[in-house]
Amino acid sequence: MEQAVDIDGIDASWLSQALGYSVRGVESTRVGSGQTGAAYRLTLDADEGPRTLLAKVGAGDAAARERVAPGYRNEVGFYQHLAPGLDVRTPRCWYAAIADDALCFTLLLEDLAPRVPGVQAEGVSVARARGALRNLAGLHAPRWDDRTVLDLDFLSSTLDEEAAAFMGEVANTACQQFVERYRDALGKEDSDTMLAGGELIARWAVKAPGPLAVVHGDYRPDNLMFGAADDDVVALDWQTVSVAPPARDLAYFLGTSLPIETRREAESELVAFYHGDLLARGVADYDFEQCFNDYRLGLLQATFITSIGAIFATAERSAAADGMFMAMASRSCAAIRDLGTLDLV
Repeated sequence: MEQAVDIDGIDASWLSQALGYSVRGVESTRVGSGQTGAAYRLTLDADEGPRTLLAKVGAGDAAARERVAPGYRNEVGFYQHLAPGLDVRTPRCWYAAIADDALCFTLLLEDLAPRVPGVQAEGVSVARARGALRNLAGLHAPRWDDRTVLDLDFLSSTLDEEAAAFMGEVANTACQQFVERYRDALGKEDSDTMLAGGELIARWAVKAPGPLAVVHGDYRPDNLMFGAADDDVVALDWQTVSVAPPARDLAYFLGTSLPIETRREAESELVAFYHGDLLARGVADYDFEQCFNDYRLGLLQATFITSIGAIFATAERSAAADGMFMAMASRSCAAIRDLGTLDLV
């Protein structure tokens, strides 16, 4: 059975076929605040399997879904083809299907409760950042500089010049619209940094200073689930998975997730922690100096994702979403200026 349905199609009969055992009944409750998809906790009446699962499905009308259809393909493809061969902690996937036009998809995932999602506006502590970075190294190291992953047709690489030019055009427009929307809250300095970053995305996208890896692309607290222990971190939301310089994930996480002063005080230590974990996992010929320079350059990932995330989200605009995007923008713009990122492109 490979049938993708929206939440109204997930009933006991459908679940019985999808899971391969009898489900007598199901109740669904909306959870989270996804910007391009919708998630529901399913409570199952069954004698086998888990009592609860998370269902992730498409959201918005057809036009909205068409804009984010590549992301739907990415996430389903990640769980079907990549997750089993990586060391990153991510939910167990019980079922994955997507329609031919990618406007409808269905994932049945492990319910990670009692873990809780991070809150972007609050950021993370240095201790939790270490746990998140160890998990990030588990994503990057197993397929480090392995170009065969590009044989997977759902994966893209920004190193393609035509794709980079298109991405740059989209990002530049999104940055302009982002600044127009949030100009008063951003202030002139951050507005100028966002606009300058948007203009450089096409050139930055093809600037590959070193190895490639499978990258998450949107690795930040809202897309992570945290347990009681600082190192209990599970990554979600793989719609932006691609093949790219791995330090983009590193820079995006540190640049958007730590309060500005905390990041300034701890970033050298945290980059060294991530680098050391890569080496422990068998990565070779990648010294700390290169890793830190790649981290500096990678910060434009924040300009790109923050702007398009705000402008092209299918979810309704809300005060909470605005607060999330403002935290991401202000923190990452400060990091871009602190580290001279624009001068590297």
